[in-house]
Amino acid sequence: MHWIYLLIAGIFEISWAVCLKYSSAFSKITPSVFTVICMLLSFYFLSLSLKNLPLGTAYAVWTGIGIIGTVIFGIILFKEPATLAKFIFITLIISGIAGLKLLAN
Repeated sequence: MHWIYLLIAGIFEISWAVCLKYSSAFSKITPSVFTVICMLLSFYFLSLSLKNLPLGTAYAVWTGIGIIGTVIFGIILFKEPATLAKFIFITLIISGIAGLKLLAN
């Protein structure tokens, strides 16, 4: 269950980052509220996962999920460049996350 909590935390990590972009430096109230709510939920689920996972592993996986998701949403929602280099480095992050997951068991 702790890996599920970590995945949920990562999804909220992506969500708050995207909402933060929409908040225009907290000048728009609705996305700003969603940003704070998603941050709190992300930290809450991360804390639940930390009951059973090593800190370094959980934090690396959590931020990795956030990095991958925000890059993908940046490309889709904000028309950021989708370069081969980005996808190569995302693949490296994914392999790092998979390696950490294998070592944590």
